[in-house]
Formats: sequence, C-alpha cells, structure tokens
Amino acid sequence: MSERSQAWLAQLDSQSAKEQERFMNAIASKLGRARVIEKPVHPNRGAPDFWHKFEWPLDERIEQFTMNFQAAGGYVVRLASMEKAKLAIIDIVQSLGVNRIIHQDQTELHALHLSDVLSEAQISAWNTDSRESWKAAAAAADLGIVLADAAAAYTGSLTVLSSKEKGRSVSLLPTSLIVILPVERLKTRLGEILIQFDQSARKDLPAGIHFISGPSRSADIENDLTIGVHGPGIVHVLIIG
Repeated sequence: MSERSQAWLAQLDSQSAKEQERFMNAIASKLGRARVIEKPVHPNRGAPDFWHKFEWPLDERIEQFTMNFQAAGGYVVRLASMEKAKLAIIDIVQSLGVNRIIHQDQTELHALHLSDVLSEAQISAWNTDSRESWKAAAAAADLGIVLADAAAAYTGSLTVLSSKEKGRSVSLLPTSLIVILPVERLKTRLGEILIQFDQSARKDLPAGIHFISGPSRSADIENDLTIGVHGPGIVHVLIIG
C-alpha cells in the first residue's frame, strides 16, 4: 500500500474516532451524566453461590414443575408406577383418537407392551428397521412417546437427549406428545442438568440436547398465537414415582 493510501486511511480513522467521541458525548449529555470510559469490574462470573445451593424438596419440585408446565399449556399428572402410566396412555390415546404412535427405542417403553392393549393403533419404535424412513414415520404419527432424561422444576422444562435410539423427531414431529418423567430425574434448577454437559468430554456429549417447556407456541408481529406449528400442540407429562 502506498504512503498516500496509508495517510488517507489514517485520516478516515481519525475522523471516525472524532465522530464516535462526539456521538457518545452527546448521549451522555442528554442522559445528564458523565460518560463511563473505564471497563466495569465484574468480580462474579456465572450464577452466584447461593443459587448453586438452591434446591427445593421433592414435593415442591413436583408442585412447581406442574404449575409452570401447565401455565405453558401442557398437562401434568403424577402416577405411582409404569403400570399406571400404561393405563394413562391408553386413556390419552382413546380421548385423542390416535391411530399412529411412535416411541423411542427404550427398554422402559417396550416394557409397556402397548401393542397388546392398543391393537387398533399402528405402533412403531424409532430406528428399529433400516428399511423405514423414520422421519417420515414420525411426521405421520398422531402421538410420540419419549422418556425424559431430566427436568427442571424452576423453569418447567423437560430435557430430552438424542441418540441412535432416541431420535429428536419422536418428540418434534407428531401432532401430540407424551413424556414419561421418572420423579428422581426432576431437579430444581436447569443448571443441575447443564453442568453434566460442561463436565463431559466432547466424545461423551449426546447428538442433541432438547428442552421442552410445553406445547409448541408461535406468535407473529400482530400477537396472533398459534399452537402446534413447530412441534406437538398437545403435550402430556406423566411423572412416575
């Protein structure tokens, strides 16, 4: 670059700096206070210590999760066992008129033997047949059933991880969703769930980490709320234990 070009760029930089200074001074003057030109001190990083120690007892976790999740339009019920969950699923399937069901390829879900009691419904387990187009199957399903990996009571959020056996499409594409949540997986804070990923090696991280805080809700600039556009419009959580 020639000396003339360098001098011209230096002049532009100087003019830009002066204009920036004038602009910031004008804002400070209108606010009636001196400009802050020193970098602020941040002695604390992340959540404060008291928040790391904050934890609700189990009954309050259940109560707060239920309140927060239902406030977002979801349904929550606590059941004593997986056998009770099976009966609840049958009731939901019948009330919604479900014909096609897809669930994760999980031992706990296979153990429900839903095909034996829902003989009229077409039931499939994710990624158990290499000839099947599983995303298309999930999109065509009336109901998805997944097992939650964790949940946070404070935010009313479920955490569902992705893997070969637990495709994200099972919780995303069907019209409605049932999430089975073992009560011991219900935490107080989201940080209790996220810290395990911070501490994991890259090779041990799941394919995806998904948070579900109720039915899909979408709104445009005119505040026109639509349910179920980007995910299931009906979500039931069955807390087990």
